[in-house]
Amino acid sequence: MNPLSQFGIVPVDFATVSDALGHYRSPRDKVSALERDGQLIRLKKGAFVVSPQIAGAPLSPELIANHLCGPSYVSLETALAFYGLIPESVHATRSMTLKRARSFKTPLGLFDYTRVPLSYFPIGVRRHTTGDVGKANGNVAAGVSFLIASPEKALCDMVFATSNLRLQSAGAARTYFEENLRVDFDVLDKIDVNVVRQCAATGAKKHLLLHVAEFLENL
Repeated sequence: MNPLSQFGIVPVDFATVSDALGHYRSPRDKVSALERDGQLIRLKKGAFVVSPQIAGAPLSPELIANHLCGPSYVSLETALAFYGLIPESVHATRSMTLKRARSFKTPLGLFDYTRVPLSYFPIGVRRHTTGDVGKANGNVAAGVSFLIASPEKALCDMVFATSNLRLQSAGAARTYFEENLRVDFDVLDKIDVNVVRQCAATGAKKHLLLHVAEFLENL
């Protein structure tokens, strides 16, 4: 049995991998060899994920995003696409974090992080486990859990993360979401406007988010 298979698709640090390879004279050299062989994928310095061939399951960009820079949760276009709210495919996994804004280029694609205030961060964040609802369609392994914005929080995050955005009315909010982003609100069974109002109450782009709340209340 390959000792790496015990990690599944959960990202691991160098020390954890080294412990699993402790019987080798030089674990560091062995890790480098496993990278060259494609059994280990380097995400950043000191952080790896086992290849899907060894793990026996497809990798989850959302799970990787949570581990690559934390605390964080998946959001923005990535979350909107996850819920089927926008038609475009997303080429980067985008998240919100309490740490500084940054990006990681990895063999698995780009992972992008936007910083948000502490008071704003936890509102509307949910733990999603594949195999329940949403993206449990064979593209990710069943039973994988990760933090992701609710649809309403992802909409708030789009407003928060977009520079020079002017939403001076509920109508302007409608135009931004439906025409600029092509959000399909018919996909949602219900909308929790309270999430938007809680985000506005933190003071983060308060007036813009209040217009978003007004628009959503009139859907």
